[in-house]
Amino acid sequence: MDHIKITFADLQPEQKEILIAQLADAGYEGFEETDTTLDAFIGELRFDNSLLNEIAFKYQTSYTSEKIAETNWNQIWESNFQPVVVDEYVAIRADFHQPISTTKFEIVITPKMSFGTGHHATTYMMIELIKEIDLTGKSVLDFGTGTGILAILAEKSGAGKIHALDNDDWSISNADENFKKNNCNKIILRKASEVSSKMKYDVILANINKNVILENFSALSGQLNKDGKMLISGLLQDDKGEILSIATELHLSLKKELIRNNWLALQLHN
Repeated sequence: MDHIKITFADLQPEQKEILIAQLADAGYEGFEETDTTLDAFIGELRFDNSLLNEIAFKYQTSYTSEKIAETNWNQIWESNFQPVVVDEYVAIRADFHQPISTTKFEIVITPKMSFGTGHHATTYMMIELIKEIDLTGKSVLDFGTGTGILAILAEKSGAGKIHALDNDDWSISNADENFKKNNCNKIILRKASEVSSKMKYDVILANINKNVILENFSALSGQLNKDGKMLISGLLQDDKGEILSIATELHLSLKKELIRNNWLALQLHN
C-alpha cells in the first residue's frame, strides 16, 4: 500500500508535539522530526484530506504532501534511525548498526511503520519507568505493542510471562519479526483491539494515545493483580488532570510521573 507523506515546516516545538498527538489520533502511523519540521505518514487508503485541513487550520500551520511507495519506507527509516541509549540500561539499534556493548541490555529493532524505537519522548520515558521496576518473574501486558520494543525489554528484564497486543496487522507482523530478532520466547503476541477480562497481570504497559487509554482504562485497571503497576504514556502534559481524575475513580494512585518535550508518562498503582 502506498503512503502519503505530509510535511509541516517552520514549527515551534509546542506545535510539533500537539500536531503529533492530533495526527496520531487521526491514524497517522509514523513521524520524523527536525528542529522546525515534522513529517507525518499515513496509508493512502486511510488519508482524510478534510480532516488534515481541519487540523492544520486549527493550529495555524500549512503543509505539503507527496505520495511515497511502500518500498521507500525502509529507506526513510534507515536514513533517519540512529541508535538510542537510555542511561546504562538499554541500547536500541537497527540491525544495520554496529553492536553496542556499553549497556545492560541491547535491543535490535526494525521499525518499519510501527511506533516505538526509543526516539520518541513517550517510548523513552516508558523505558525509564520500566528501569525502576523489578520485573523478575512478573506477568506483563504490553497493550498496543507497536514494534514490540517494550515487550522485548520486559523479557530481557526477567518477566516470566508477557502478552503483547495490537490491533494493526503491520504492527503484529513487525513485532513478531522483532521478537524473533531478539530471541524472545516468553512473549505471546495477539491481534486485538480490546483487552481480555480473563487475564490478570502484575504490570501493564500502555504507550498509545489518550483516546485509546481512556477507552480501555477501566478494563486495563480491572486486569491488574493486587499491588499491580500500570505504566502509561502517549499523553500530553495537559492530559494529566483528566487522566488522574479517572485513575482516582478506578482506585489507581500516582506513584511517579515523567515529562519530556511536553509529553507525559505516568506510573500508577492499585
